[in-house]
Amino acid sequence: MFSHVMVGADDVEQAKVFYDAVLGAIGHSPGTMDDKGRCFYMTSGGVFAITKPIDGEPACNGNGSTIGFRVESSEAANAWHAAGLANGGTACEDPPGVREGGVGKMYLAYLRDPAGNKICALQRMG
Repeated sequence: MFSHVMVGADDVEQAKVFYDAVLGAIGHSPGTMDDKGRCFYMTSGGVFAITKPIDGEPACNGNGSTIGFRVESSEAANAWHAAGLANGGTACEDPPGVREGGVGKMYLAYLRDPAGNKICALQRMG
């Protein structure tokens, strides 16, 4: 469904340190910087990227927005969460754990990245 997701950050290098850690904890390679100062994480299923806003205004997060990263286990979600906390992220929402709702049972872990973007690790449990 998606080709890519891009988030804004005023300090792309700081964001790269954070995302190298959280995405590395779930098996992804470090991001690659391009000649425009953007950072890209490429997979066969799509691209996650970080950039300074092109309009020159400060980066800001979307109120109500969340970007979810699929994980295969609760252990992977917990490692992702711990890596984020150790690299400038902040905890938000409830602590990592099982949630049940209209779309089934899931294990979720939430963070805000150093720029304030809300992200999540999600394992579908059946």
